[in-house]
Amino acid sequence: MEIIATSRFVRLAPTKARDLARALRGKTAGAALQVVELNRRKAAVCLGKTLKSAIANAENNAELSADKLYVAEAVVENGPTIPRFWPRARGSAAPIRKKTCHIRVVLTDEKPAKKPAGKA
Repeated sequence: MEIIATSRFVRLAPTKARDLARALRGKTAGAALQVVELNRRKAAVCLGKTLKSAIANAENNAELSADKLYVAEAVVENGPTIPRFWPRARGSAAPIRKKTCHIRVVLTDEKPAKKPAGKA
């Protein structure tokens, strides 16, 4: 059974969160929570909230135990970019792109299969 939790329009650049999301895949829910809580980055806070929401969804809606859950997917996708401008010399303006992202965490009660190691 798969349990999904999403956070949309998070004010965070997706590239800054993807490496941490990759580190969560395949771990148990408890181990993933430890990784997120010990990390000091903003991405860890956002991923932690989504992970806790997925665990709460599993416990309340699907009546699954949190210690038997695994992170099947942790995906950070691009959201809309908010365009802003910074004033420059001689009345011109430089663009600023304030990026957002959508975070999706999928938990499962089955242990995910290990993928074979590819060429390095």
